[in-house]
Amino acid sequence: MPRITILPHPDICPDGASLEAEPGENLCRLLLKNHIEIEHACELSRACTTCHVIVRKGFQSLEPSTEDEDDLLDRAWGLTSQSRLSCQVQLFTTDLEIELPRYTINHARENH
Repeated sequence: MPRITILPHPDICPDGASLEAEPGENLCRLLLKNHIEIEHACELSRACTTCHVIVRKGFQSLEPSTEDEDDLLDRAWGLTSQSRLSCQVQLFTTDLEIELPRYTINHARENH
């Protein structure tokens, strides 16, 4: 089982978190299931960038992003070469370290 480490975020996850995941699980769903209320304005349909995360460790173990995902990521706040949309990340067996960006393109948080 992969271990997903979430780095501290002042609003969403102040103390950080460490989660166990099932191989094949979706990263955004894993975060939400564990009460890490990441934005997901399009309900995981790959239509926005609000679930943007930065994969600080384990990035190379992920399936490559699609051209559609890359086009959306171009609009994300704080884009890096290790950015992904968490709704598009399928977890495998490698541990990951995830940073939640400080801001999203939303002006106000969605209350999902």
